Amino acid sequence: MLLKPVHERILIVLIALHSVAVGIMLMFFAEWAVGFAGWTGAEPIFFIWQAGAFHFVLAAGYLVEHLRHRSITLLLIAKTTAFVFLLGGSLLADTPWSVWFSGFADGTMALVAYLVHHTVSGRADGS
Repeated sequence: MLLKPVHERILIVLIALHSVAVGIMLMFFAEWAVGFAGWTGAEPIFFIWQAGAFHFVLAAGYLVEHLRHRSITLLLIAKTTAFVFLLGGSLLADTPWSVWFSGFADGTMALVAYLVHHTVSGRADGS
């Protein structure tokens, strides 16, 4: 199947929706989200809310960049950084299942977005 720009657009929207869903969980259901992820306690809650707000900013950034410039540089930077941070942190400290899972999920999103973008645009630089 030949990938088209619409397929890339759908992928970027789905990745942004994932970030919005994580943002909603962290901002509005923080204690549940933290417990589900395998952590004990959600104190201080402010930093969990801040992480939720950050996910909203990223989701908006992914969409604005792609809609305006047809590029995915922010998405690649954010997802690759998350991949390295989450998996690296898991190697250095005892972390719950969600850290490993999130690291692999972010790495997978970055790789798939890169491959689709490269295929659709014929460019390898993320722009």
